[in-house]
Amino acid sequence: MFLPEQYAWFEPVLIATIVVFIIDLVGNWIGFGNRFLGALMSAIVFALVFGTLVYFGYGSVSMSVTTTPSPTAPAQTQK
Repeated sequence: MFLPEQYAWFEPVLIATIVVFIIDLVGNWIGFGNRFLGALMSAIVFALVFGTLVYFGYGSVSMSVTTTPSPTAPAQTQK
């Protein structure tokens, strides 16, 4: 990681922003200046790149959550 620990959430956002920017440049280049065709090409290129990244498991964010019972929680009754 190249950011401090409190900004760990920002690193994937920054990397994704750069990837989308490059994909948009490629899509607009393929679209030859036509706005609709450029947007369509950007969407198609993004779907291909994003689908490939998801398929191979890159860019996943994992979290672990543990729960502890509270001593002041009311007891649950069974029905």
